[in-house]
Amino acid sequence: MIKISEDAVGKIKEILAEQNNENLFLRVAVNQGGCSGFTYGMGFDEEERTGDKDFVIDGLRVVVDEDSAKYLYGVEIDYKESMVGGGFTIENPNAIATCGCGSSFRTATDEGKAEKCD
Repeated sequence: MIKISEDAVGKIKEILAEQNNENLFLRVAVNQGGCSGFTYGMGFDEEERTGDKDFVIDGLRVVVDEDSAKYLYGVEIDYKESMVGGGFTIENPNAIATCGCGSSFRTATDEGKAEKCD
């Protein structure tokens, strides 16, 4: 379903270790909003919900809610270091359009609920 690069898994595990909570896992989601209609959500959670899809990538537990799964199929998450810091990137083969900032998208079959960007 989702691919997470070795660099991204390493960084996520590093951040997760700082939380001192063995019950946490990575939750990846898609929410309505952003300039193009959908935005990505990625954070730590410890509550599973009905319909969640649960899998492990290189020892990292990842959970995706049922509604987000159809937008995240084939997504690749990476982490890049640069001179001004680092950050996660998301490459989504389902996206046909993305916002200039790169944090929102829409698909061929669903436009989501876009917000007006400044």
